Amino acid sequence: MAALSVDLVATDRRVWSGVAQSVSAPSINGQIGILPGHTPLLAVMRAGTVKVVAGDGTIFEAKVSGGFLSVDDNLVTVVADEITTPPDG
Repeated sequence: MAALSVDLVATDRRVWSGVAQSVSAPSINGQIGILPGHTPLLAVMRAGTVKVVAGDGTIFEAKVSGGFLSVDDNLVTVVADEITTPPDG
């Protein structure tokens, strides 16, 4: 089964990087769902939650202040001005 390679970065650091089954992100035109094989895309994000379902099925969620998302050849890059992640535990 195909997988996505995902990079979730803030302006000052990489927040999450790895292999994923899917990504969901808030765009200015509505929620975007990305699965392997998605067509190339560039979207402007609004404030909201980015959800990544990792290759092993674990879920990573982060609040973003806005930014952009690009998809090309199963590579998803999310760049946000600010990213807030839940505390570990």
